[in-house]
Amino acid sequence: MKRYYYGDTIADFLKKDTITIQGFLLKYHKNKQLEELQKNAWEAQIDILKNQLIGLEGQIYFEYTIPRMGKRVDNIIIIDSKVFVVEFKVGSKSFDSISLDQVIDYTEDLRNFHEGSHNADLFPILISTRANPIPDFNTEIGKCNSHNLSQYIQFVIKNKKTKYLNVEQWENSIYKPTPTIIEAAQALYKGHNVQDISRSDSGAINLTRTSNCISKIIDSSKEKYQKSICFVTGVPGAGKTLAGLNIATIRKSKSKDEHAVFLSGNGPLVDVLRAALAKDEVKTAKENKIKLKTDDAKRKANSFIQNIHHFRDDNVGSLKAPIEKVVVFDEAQRAWNKHQAIKFMNSKGHKDFKMSEPEFLIDVMNRHSGWCTIICLIGGGQEINTGEAGIKEWVTAIKEKYSVWNLYYSSLITKDKDYLNDYELNSWLNKNGTPLNDLHLSVSLRSFRSEDLSNLIHQILNLDELNTKSLSNLLLQYPIVITRDLKKAKKWINKKAKGSERCGMLISSGARRLRAIGIDSENGIRSNSEKPKIISWFLNDKYDVRSSSFLEVPSTEFAVQGLELDWVCLAWGGNFFFDNDQWNYQKFVGSKWQTMKKEEDKRYLLNTYRVLLTRARQGMAIFIPEGSKNDFTRKTSFYDGTFNYLKSMGIPVI
Repeated sequence: MKRYYYGDTIADFLKKDTITIQGFLLKYHKNKQLEELQKNAWEAQIDILKNQLIGLEGQIYFEYTIPRMGKRVDNIIIIDSKVFVVEFKVGSKSFDSISLDQVIDYTEDLRNFHEGSHNADLFPILISTRANPIPDFNTEIGKCNSHNLSQYIQFVIKNKKTKYLNVEQWENSIYKPTPTIIEAAQALYKGHNVQDISRSDSGAINLTRTSNCISKIIDSSKEKYQKSICFVTGVPGAGKTLAGLNIATIRKSKSKDEHAVFLSGNGPLVDVLRAALAKDEVKTAKENKIKLKTDDAKRKANSFIQNIHHFRDDNVGSLKAPIEKVVVFDEAQRAWNKHQAIKFMNSKGHKDFKMSEPEFLIDVMNRHSGWCTIICLIGGGQEINTGEAGIKEWVTAIKEKYSVWNLYYSSLITKDKDYLNDYELNSWLNKNGTPLNDLHLSVSLRSFRSEDLSNLIHQILNLDELNTKSLSNLLLQYPIVITRDLKKAKKWINKKAKGSERCGMLISSGARRLRAIGIDSENGIRSNSEKPKIISWFLNDKYDVRSSSFLEVPSTEFAVQGLELDWVCLAWGGNFFFDNDQWNYQKFVGSKWQTMKKEEDKRYLLNTYRVLLTRARQGMAIFIPEGSKNDFTRKTSFYDGTFNYLKSMGIPVI
């Protein structure tokens, strides 16, 4: 696949006239409204490059596509095995931080996701054409104007030793993008195919296979006039939400009468995705000189992603079938059990409500006289709040009330106790359902640096024997460090984060005594009631004090589940600590800690740390406080054991 508009040897580029080169570029340029502006920018760019590349030999590419970001870098120039990533700001007099971050983002995207660039030597260059010259070329980013690009390139060639690069292999190597869920939602919303934004290498489970499997089930249900339900599983960060968004998008465009919808009970996820989609659409419209009101963009985004509780409330007072025939329930394991659902609905005045949330949602779809399909996206070991039922309530409802439904499930559900730890229901499922391997996403795409992170976290939390060789290999790709010094943790994170990569501080909502050292879970982002704070935390840039990347306002498990960061600073609390060769569970009540006794409460707390430890895509620093000999609520035993346990595994200390 050709990823650029125009590519040539530098020698042939210098021979061709500007109009001919513009002709190649305009062939792929889709926005006719901005054609004249783009032609002028290209003309200036071509003239500068023709002047500055005289006497140099190599390859040049124009408008090189960066798939994960949905952008194109102005130029890639390869000379002497060195890859220069060039971004022009024609007419600019300064090297502003946003533009510098932009060219770093392009460079890091290539380094991380373009196979030919993994081990290549990449040099980002920002050309602000009218800026004053910067004499120091020995910097992370080349800062050039229209007259000194040649000088910078010559400096790099002379002073930077690089590995040999086969240009032909580099050009033809595959691109394996791993977008964040926000980037993926934006791409699908714009009409891109999931293949364009997901990995397709043999080492990863292809999201397309899962989407195709579900589509076949929907088509069969439609053809045979049957009702069906699918349980899709996946390790943390495997792309369950992406698969769900893709299905909703495909089915919505394939047949309007299906009225496919993506529903999530995860309020922060819904709010952040909606805000990101609306913000991106307004930005794109502005770039294309199209008028679009922010409120109109928000309304459109709200119809694409809906809150599951609104769907529930719309149908609780009615016996009519909903308009939707295909419904995707994200994080279905978090639906409420019978006790919690009845308690909540009674408080809202529905005194005759007697069902669990899964049973009610199936009952709503069962009102259809013909076919319908429910897709449940299930995360194993992800229940973190009181009353979250897991998959058990869904299977129980089908078994006891809706056994005529066709049930398709991921093969892992009956094999892994993190999903359905119930012998009787497992036996029933094996006899009455259809297991399908393609309904499980086994490879984490979130932590693209290492696909073994979720296995490591599972071993740590379940006290399994650790393979030290596997850990060593993981740490080479996915750095993890531990420290007793919060300042060191933040410094490490800030040094690692490049460009606009997002970092953030995470804590358990129950880690109440971190307040003594300035990290207050009470003032952290805890729930959907803090919608503006959540949106700012996830979407504002690193220069905004409300942003996650400022590393000032912590976020809890309730706000980050289903979302992700590039780099995480995790502050470990005294509510979950390792001592006497086991994990210990406690909650802070009034002015002291109380030992947790209920197995359900322990499971929620264990899953809380599982969620927190799997939010980072690129690496994390784990801060474990020293504790205090004088404060009985911060005993050293609440922290030392955890620190020594992680240290004994081989995780480096800073």
